[in-house]
Amino acid sequence: MPHDSDRSPDAPLVAHARRTLHRAARIDDAVQDWRHRRARKRGDTATVVPFTGYGSTTWVRVLARVVLTPPKVAAPKKDLDKPDERIRGWRSFTSIPVVEADVWVQVGDTKHRVQADRGGVVDVVVTADLAPGWQSITLGTEDTEPVEARVYIVDPSTRLGVISDVDDTVMVTALPRPFVAAWNTFVLDEHARTPVPGMAVMLERLTRSHPTVPVIYLSTGAWNVAPTLTRFLSRNLYPSGPLLLTDWGPTHDRWFRSGRLHKETNLRRLADEFPDIRWLLVGDDGQHDEEIYGAFSEERPEHVAGVAIRQLSPGEAVLAGGRSKPDEHAPSQARWIYAPDGAGLLDRLSEFDLS
Repeated sequence: MPHDSDRSPDAPLVAHARRTLHRAARIDDAVQDWRHRRARKRGDTATVVPFTGYGSTTWVRVLARVVLTPPKVAAPKKDLDKPDERIRGWRSFTSIPVVEADVWVQVGDTKHRVQADRGGVVDVVVTADLAPGWQSITLGTEDTEPVEARVYIVDPSTRLGVISDVDDTVMVTALPRPFVAAWNTFVLDEHARTPVPGMAVMLERLTRSHPTVPVIYLSTGAWNVAPTLTRFLSRNLYPSGPLLLTDWGPTHDRWFRSGRLHKETNLRRLADEFPDIRWLLVGDDGQHDEEIYGAFSEERPEHVAGVAIRQLSPGEAVLAGGRSKPDEHAPSQARWIYAPDGAGLLDRLSEFDLS
């Protein structure tokens, strides 16, 4: 038993943090610990599932998840465009996260040591010296094979970026909102999902006319479905880009994570990380996109090039619980355009100053 002198000076703070965890978080931790011990007894091994990251020429945001998988599916995939297809659909939610796993990240000749969070998610920023464009970094743990992750390094001269929602913006959901996450996660795979007409063409035209533009997909979906969403975007010819998702389950102070807070936080973060970029914000009128984008446009007008909102069909709007009205969002200097599909939005992009 350690003496008091051997204890970390932060030990009282750690103990207090554990005591003050939300009851749901403590229950979740206990369940995950039990599942982890059982999986290890079965011989499951850790697997690092890499996600697409982004950064500048001096830093990179590394995104990945560490989970336990049976030995037969533990080997990493070599194709960087196709995250491990054997961890998909409902299986992605039965995968067991490796809580606070120690992970190393190799960027060029430099190796960084980082740590996953309670959900096994790695979301850290490390220093880097990388050229603009698509680059690769390597991740691993002490007992896993290294895997490669793609990262998009934004050119310092870039002045325009795209942030797009996913559900009902690039992918048709057409379900009552309470069932969207469950259906998309547990029932459908990427072959059964339907792209929103014209949205891939609109985003592709933007990237063609602005070759250095970063495209970032900001969704309230869980990290568990990142491989499936990545395959969907690739299969339907959407521009490659990082997915910024969230983690399901309780936090230290609440039963469920706030999807709205997740979006608001990442919008501000991107504005701070790339102070010279103005963002084209793409969403739909069936969730809170208009309200969130409107508030962000009012708060950070210098960071918004415009807002493009896909209008849901009457049937989609009913399932989504109604649609917002154009005058309901917060007033801002940014210009807004509305259309039912990507072709309509593309026709109106000329109304924006995207230079």
